[in-house]
Amino acid sequence: MRLNVQAAGSIKQCLRCLFGVLAAGVMLVMPPLEPQRASAQAFDGAAVRELYRRNQRERMQQQPMQQAPAQIVRPAAPQKPRTTPRRTQPATPPAPAAVEKLAAAKVVLVIGDFMASGVAEGLSEMFAQDAGIRVVDRANGSSGIVREDHYNWPGEIGGILDQDKPAAVVVMLGSNDRQQMKAGDERLEPRSDGWMKEYTRRATALATAVESRGIPVIWVGMPPFRQASLTSDMLAYNDVFKAVSATAEADYVDIWDGFVDENGAFVTTGPDMNGQQARLRGSDGINLTAAGKRKIAFYAEKPLRRVLGSGSGDAIGLIGPAYTPGADLRPGAEDKIRIVRTVPISLTDPELDGGTTLLGGDTTPSAGTAADIQMREQREAGTQTGRADDFAGKADAAKSAPEGTASITPPATAPAAQ
Repeated sequence: MRLNVQAAGSIKQCLRCLFGVLAAGVMLVMPPLEPQRASAQAFDGAAVRELYRRNQRERMQQQPMQQAPAQIVRPAAPQKPRTTPRRTQPATPPAPAAVEKLAAAKVVLVIGDFMASGVAEGLSEMFAQDAGIRVVDRANGSSGIVREDHYNWPGEIGGILDQDKPAAVVVMLGSNDRQQMKAGDERLEPRSDGWMKEYTRRATALATAVESRGIPVIWVGMPPFRQASLTSDMLAYNDVFKAVSATAEADYVDIWDGFVDENGAFVTTGPDMNGQQARLRGSDGINLTAAGKRKIAFYAEKPLRRVLGSGSGDAIGLIGPAYTPGADLRPGAEDKIRIVRTVPISLTDPELDGGTTLLGGDTTPSAGTAADIQMREQREAGTQTGRADDFAGKADAAKSAPEGTASITPPATAPAAQ
């Protein structure tokens, strides 16, 4: 019995030891109270957010895919009318149709190189409304004066004149002549002394071949080009053409100033025939635009009008008995009327009035008109009795009048007091 009591006490003691060891282990494992509470609060906030996100993802995965709602298209609001009118370019009036030329229309023959072809186009446009003038283009684009083996203008011009029977010939060439010239067995360098002499001879032969038939020649000079060396050559050629025109009694048309600026430099854009800014030359600095061709034709128009007169036969601008109001229009009547025409004169001519003395010179006064001479003779002869200018007779009549008769002679006034 005593043994059992001792065994029970031993068991109790072992249990106490076991509980003590367990309590000590629990105390070692558990953290302090305050840090645990703060960590728990931080953990609880992060955990709540993570749980919320997880629930949202799961919900989106579980729900079926829904189609996006159709967009509602609202009608566009009506636009207000523009208060300011749009700037529109003025419509270019169409060019009038060319009139039909008369059977007896005067022919203007244009010869030369490719530059002459442009002049022919400009002249055709200029005389499009004139039924009495017809422009014929016989230019050869690659021709010139130098290469007679390619095209010999002095030799070919005779047949062209026989075929077209022109009333005037317009010449423009020189663009293709910047090359060697073959004279006999010799080759001459461009613009050398021999070259210039032979060039002048051939140009003179061309102008003389036309003028010898009584056909007026209008020689149009060359314009400048973009290339400086080419421009220099054109200046030299123009000097030749001026001299040739003077020798052959032809009209030379200088167009140089119409294609340069105020400093004499080449320009691509400049005033056209109407004074408006326009593009006159092509992008290569050589060829002419439509405005450039028309401008050269404008330069050649004045001498052409002078030698041709009016080809259409209209009464406007003509002077003569057939177009004078009240004139005899019967055939042959104009031969009976003497027509006095005034020769054109220059404004710089000192003999505009037929005199040879400038203003301020010592001149002898003339006897005057017939009326001046008659009045001078009457003054020298004296007055006649009873005439209106006989004042002496009127004074004698007043003295012999009887008393009581009023006199028309005003009394003499007394001298003013000093």
